[in-house]
Amino acid sequence: MKLKAVTVVVAALTLAACGGEQPKEVTAEVPHGYVEGAEEAAEAQSRLIVADSDTGAVRVVDLITEEVHEVGRVDGVQAVTGDGRFGYLTAGDGTIRVIDSGSWMVDHGDHVHYYRAKVRDVGLAPGKQLLAAYSDPAVSALSYSDGTAILLDRAALDKGTFTELGKIPREPHAGVAIPYGEHIIATVADTGKPFARGVRVHDRQGKAVAEIDQPCPELRGQAVTRRGVVFGCADGALLVTEKDGAFAGVKIPYPRSVTAQERATAFFHRPGGATLAARAGESAVWSLDVGRRSWQYVETGPVAAVNAVGEGGPLLVLSRDGKLRSFDGTGKEQTAIPLLTPEATAAALIQVDLTRAYVNNPLSAEVYEIDYNDNLRRARTLKVGGKAGHIVETGR
Repeated sequence: MKLKAVTVVVAALTLAACGGEQPKEVTAEVPHGYVEGAEEAAEAQSRLIVADSDTGAVRVVDLITEEVHEVGRVDGVQAVTGDGRFGYLTAGDGTIRVIDSGSWMVDHGDHVHYYRAKVRDVGLAPGKQLLAAYSDPAVSALSYSDGTAILLDRAALDKGTFTELGKIPREPHAGVAIPYGEHIIATVADTGKPFARGVRVHDRQGKAVAEIDQPCPELRGQAVTRRGVVFGCADGALLVTEKDGAFAGVKIPYPRSVTAQERATAFFHRPGGATLAARAGESAVWSLDVGRRSWQYVETGPVAAVNAVGEGGPLLVLSRDGKLRSFDGTGKEQTAIPLLTPEATAAALIQVDLTRAYVNNPLSAEVYEIDYNDNLRRARTLKVGGKAGHIVETGR
C-alpha cells in the first residue's frame, strides 16, 4: 500500500460545543519508513538488472512478478555494478549509464524496510571508466580508473539528479571509496604503483580526517559486511571497523604463505553476510569468515565464478565445465548439477540473496534461479528477452 502524508482537519461539531472557535489543522506525522513516490512492502522486492553484451539492451526483471522492463541501450556495454538499488553500466566509450531498478531496502539494524518504485533511466553519471560504486543512505561513492572518487548526494540521486557533495583526488590506481560509519573509507595509492598501500578515512565532502595505521600492501578487492569493511592485501585481509566515531584496522593474515596467483583479489558475498568467497588461483577458492577472522582454502577444480551464502550456508562454485557446485563449512562438496555449457561460463556470475542464487547464461536469454537450500534445485528459468551478458541483483 502506498503511504501518503495526510492533513486532518478537525472541525467543530456544533458552535455551542466549541464555543465558536475556528477549525484547527492538525498535521499527522509522516509514517516511519515513508519514502515519497515509493511503495513499502513486507518482503524483499528483488529485481535483476540485465544487459545484453551484444546489442547493449538493458532490462530490469522483477523477480516477484517476472515482468521484464525495457530500459534503453548502452552501446558496447563492458560491465555492470550495483549498489543495492542502482545499476551502473559502463559503455564502450567509458561513460556510465545509471539505471534505477526501483527496488531497494533500508537496513535500520533491528529492522529492515523494503521498497519498490518505477524502473527508470537516470542518465549519465559524471566521469568515465568506473571501477566501483558503493552507497549508504546519504552518499553514493563512485571510484574511477584515474584514482578519483566522486561523492554524490544519495537523496538527490534517488530523485533522479546528480549532485556532487565532494571529490577525493588521488594518484591513478585501482582504488575504491566506500561510505561507512557516516564517513568514506578510501584507498591510498602506492606511489608509482598500480595498487593501493592502505586506506584512509574521509568525511562526506572528501576531506581526510583519520589514518588507518594498519598497512595493506598491493590492495585488491573489497567487501562491505555487517562486521566492517574488508580489503584484500598481499599478506591477508584488512578489516576496518567503526565504533562511536573511531575507526580501527586489524589484519586477518593468510593461514600460510601464498603465491601471487593464490591471493584473494575480488570478494563475493550475500549482501549483509559476513562470509566472503574469492578465487584462490585457477582451481581453488578462499572462504573468509569475517566474524571468526579466519580463512579456509577449498580445492574445487577449475573455477569460473564463486559466491558465499553466509554463516551456515554453502559456498557456491561454478566450474568451468558448466557445473554448479556447493560446499559445506568444512570444504566438503555437497551437491553438483549441470547448468551451463563450458563456453558460457567465461562471463557467468552468481548473485545471492537470502533464499536464492541467480546464474546468468551469457549465450542465451536465460537466468537460472537456484534454491541453494534444496540440493541446488533449479526453481525457475527466467527469460529476460535478450542475452544475459551481465547481471546484478537489487533490492537485497
